[in-house]
Amino acid sequence: MIEFRGVSKRYSGGDVGLDDVTFSVERGDFVFLVGATGSGKSTVMRLLIKELEPTAGTIRVAGHDLGEIKRKRIAYYRRNVGVVFQDFKLLPARTVYDNVAYALQVTGGTRREIREKVPDILRLTGLSTKLHNYPDQLSGGEQQRVSIARAFVNHPPLLLADEPTGNLDPETSVDIMRLLYRINRTGTTVLIASHDQAMVDKMRRRVLELAHGRVVRDEATGFYARDETTREFARRLRAPSSRPPGLA
Repeated sequence: MIEFRGVSKRYSGGDVGLDDVTFSVERGDFVFLVGATGSGKSTVMRLLIKELEPTAGTIRVAGHDLGEIKRKRIAYYRRNVGVVFQDFKLLPARTVYDNVAYALQVTGGTRREIREKVPDILRLTGLSTKLHNYPDQLSGGEQQRVSIARAFVNHPPLLLADEPTGNLDPETSVDIMRLLYRINRTGTTVLIASHDQAMVDKMRRRVLELAHGRVVRDEATGFYARDETTREFARRLRAPSSRPPGLA
């Protein structure tokens, strides 16, 4: 689904975003991108949505070379990439329903598609009773659910989440991760940039760690049942922290 080959990004002024980064993410994977502030996580995310262009190297998504996508096709490409932000980026003057519907409207969705898809995604994200509420009437967790619903309403094959639990309490964070796991189980590839080391440890998914723009760790932590239900998944995340057997 994602392939970086020798990717570097240097900003004007000489700052290094990425330095010769190579990694790949398979279809259907659930991967964490971790690292300190300034390590390159946001640069990876911005490159994947073509908000930035690499200085060197090749980036492929679903087999397509992003460098070959013409400017007029970028909007079409982004229809296939859902993005969730830490600060939600909801439209304050629109209801929950309209915030999610807007994602379909800007990509050319018909009224029929909107009527069919929006209620379905609101049920999936647990927002069926909030469709007429405005963002300022919602909790932080509910606002993040709206953000996820908007990102997933087109059922994109790839979902990027930049610090999706950064402003949330631990219990709400578990609920958001459970929702992202449910989306992953539908077949969508999920890449999450996160500072929440405790949550990352409990998730036990693959971890890519960046430092000073380079990949310093690529660890497939598979101490979990691949077929666990979302309920089992949430129960494990809420359990007291413990290291998986066999790890020092």
